Amino acid sequence: MKRWCWALLWLLLMSTAQAATGDRTAAVSGPADRDIPGWTIRTVAPDGWTQDCCLYAKAIGVNQVFYKGEWTGEPERVMVLNVWPSKLSSLEAELQDDRHHYLERDKAGKASDFAVDNKTMACRGVLYEGTDHKDDVVVFCDPGLATGIRLSWSMTLAHGDAQEHDLLASFRRVVEQSQYVMQPPAKAGAAKTQH
Repeated sequence: MKRWCWALLWLLLMSTAQAATGDRTAAVSGPADRDIPGWTIRTVAPDGWTQDCCLYAKAIGVNQVFYKGEWTGEPERVMVLNVWPSKLSSLEAELQDDRHHYLERDKAGKASDFAVDNKTMACRGVLYEGTDHKDDVVVFCDPGLATGIRLSWSMTLAHGDAQEHDLLASFRRVVEQSQYVMQPPAKAGAAKTQH
């Protein structure tokens, strides 16, 4: 067999293998800003979910979304990643501030702990049950003081969603597999060429 045939066969086999295993690694990055180093948040997208950082996520003002099926623009069953410069004193303060604002808007709403076990950074979660018959799960994570950032994953579900158990399990895996990676600083030569 000719060399180009072998090369073509090899490429076909490699693309088939990649499609079979499905690279579900999802990553979104942010540039350095003053005292905050450049960062990347990595996780693994659930099977069958689409990851988006640059079209729909940007349009709604977040860093990344995971959704299943067609994008509808509705918040239900969409996993949302937000990353921001840390301003509050602690992860607990972030959680309490969010809880306060949620329960202030919905005085009859309920809040309960949502347990997660991320081995790489501190994370705390809460599950809200609103009187609007929507449940919101939010997990705040703190990759450490030196990073200068905090992040959250969130998802809204209809109260009593038939797939709630599976959706929350997928959400929990996304959060637990999330990792912070600091980007190396830009080289001095690269900075000079920008001026």
